[in-house]
Parts: sequence; C-alpha cells; structure tokens
Amino acid sequence: MFLVLALGNIGPEYAHTRHNIGFMVADYLAEKFDAPRFETGRHAFTTQIKSKGHTYALVKPTTYMNLSGKAAAHWLSALKIPVENMVVVTDDLALPFGKLRLKGQGSAGGHNGLKDVQATLGTDVYARLRFGVDANFPKGRQVDYVLDPFSADERIELPTRIEKAAEAVLAFGALGLERAMNAVNVK
Repeated sequence: MFLVLALGNIGPEYAHTRHNIGFMVADYLAEKFDAPRFETGRHAFTTQIKSKGHTYALVKPTTYMNLSGKAAAHWLSALKIPVENMVVVTDDLALPFGKLRLKGQGSAGGHNGLKDVQATLGTDVYARLRFGVDANFPKGRQVDYVLDPFSADERIELPTRIEKAAEAVLAFGALGLERAMNAVNVK
C-alpha cells in the first residue's frame, strides 16, 4: 500500500489555486479510478484507489498547508505504511509551469508544507513529486501568487499536466522510486 499525501488548503476560496495542485491530482486520481467519495478522517479527507495490483491511500490534509505533517504522521501510522511508501504531491515555484520533478529526499526548498512534513516525521528521506507553478510574481508577492488561481493560459494546459502528475504517482507505486524518477524526470 502507498500513501499519496496531496498538499493543499481546504475551503472553496483555495480550490483552484496553485498551492492546491496536490488536491487537484488526488481528485483526478479518485475520479479516474471511480474511488469512493473522500471521507472526513483525522486531519484529512481520504479515499483509496487500486491500480495494477497496488492500493493507494489518497490523503488531502484538512490541517492547512503549514501543518501537513500531522496528516502524514497519523495516516502513515494508522494504515501501517512505511515512510518509503509515501509520496507527497506539492507545488513548486522553482520549476516552470507543469514541469514535474520526483525526488526521494532533499530540502523543503522553502515550502512550508514540506517543512512541516519533515519536522513532524523527523526525516527528509521521503518521495516528493513537485509540480511546477513557475515564479511569475513581483518581489514580495509569493504568498499572493500561490494562493491565486492558475492563469487563463495555464488552465488550458492544466488537465494534461495533472494527468501526467497522476501517472507519476502511479509509476512511483508500480515501478519503485528509482525507475519512476527515470521516467518522470526527463529533460
């Protein structure tokens, strides 16, 4: 079993923002695999999907981005999933729009959700799928930018990019981290 920790913020005002790309990928996977509705659980909305003999627990934290580690710790423990079977799906300002980067460890890169996951779990050794949202904002406007909806041009490409991110999540489970990285992190 694999845990997909899809980062985002709850509430309609955040639903279509750049910071909620993790939620969008989880919603896509749930819809594609006709998953049961997301249920309200401890620190998260959760559901499960099955693909190619693997089960994926889709976890959307209800703690808001900056406390995402609570949901990670609880659901890893509750479902008895080792941290090496968790992938965190998150936005990344350092990557161009729609570019994906899968890594098995590293810094939080200034991302508050990843910082909290690392602080709560006490490790930076876990898979993370970063979804590029670009950094097209004036100095000092980072928070406004990630909490804004995608641009009209980005929304045209967004469904295809979300599908690619979902495929990367499934590759992580089906192929393992190293082979999935080789498939996802192409130039």
